Amino acid sequence: MPLATPVVDTHVILRDGDAVLMSQRAGPYGHGRWHLPSGKLDAGEPLTAGAARELREETGVTVAPSHLRHVHTVHHRQSDESERIGVFFLATEWRGEPTNREPDKCLDLRRHDVHDLPEDIIAYPAAGLRGYLAGSGTLTEHGW
Repeated sequence: MPLATPVVDTHVILRDGDAVLMSQRAGPYGHGRWHLPSGKLDAGEPLTAGAARELREETGVTVAPSHLRHVHTVHHRQSDESERIGVFFLATEWRGEPTNREPDKCLDLRRHDVHDLPEDIIAYPAAGLRGYLAGSGTLTEHGW
């Protein structure tokens, strides 16, 4: 059997009380649907550094990698040929007010109440966010 070669994604939960920051996708994948600030890990980059970089690039919010707490992991099967591992972090301290720094990739940036999340969250990040909110463990296998 060949070895798995999943893409590694980082997702940041920027939570303020019951509000969580989400962005609405502008690109072809999931256009118009909601997800968390996220992105692919670069080769040779530690997970927390990648998560902090993606959050800053997308929202302008800065967080020290030491202020990111791992809260959930999703092993996602995107297709027969593609799988992803999404590592979800909760930002415990940060600086700045979120702004849309990538308008070509993001239609909107908005806080949503964790008790009234939008219905149209992309399934993969929704699995990680809901896994974290449910507190039912730290692993979700999605799409298998």
